[in-house]
Amino acid sequence: MSDLQKYIEERKKKDPEFAENYNEGYKNFKIGAILKQSRIEKGFTQEQLAKLLNTKKTAISRIENHAEDIRLSTLEKFVHALGKEMEIIIQ
Repeated sequence: MSDLQKYIEERKKKDPEFAENYNEGYKNFKIGAILKQSRIEKGFTQEQLAKLLNTKKTAISRIENHAEDIRLSTLEKFVHALGKEMEIIIQ
């Protein structure tokens, strides 16, 4: 385990608010990171994907970097433009 991971785990134990916010933030980061990686794997630039989705490059950047406020309909369009399928699991 890295020093950063140790620090995060210790901080989570000591500070429940940090733990809750960290986990939520990580989920949002993960969505954006998955979308960006999928775009890159498909060989699209942000500008190319924006043209496919009839939007601007800045909108694609915002989605990839701030996925916490993405609408499901927008997420679905983004995913389908990359030739992927989306599955939502509620546990």
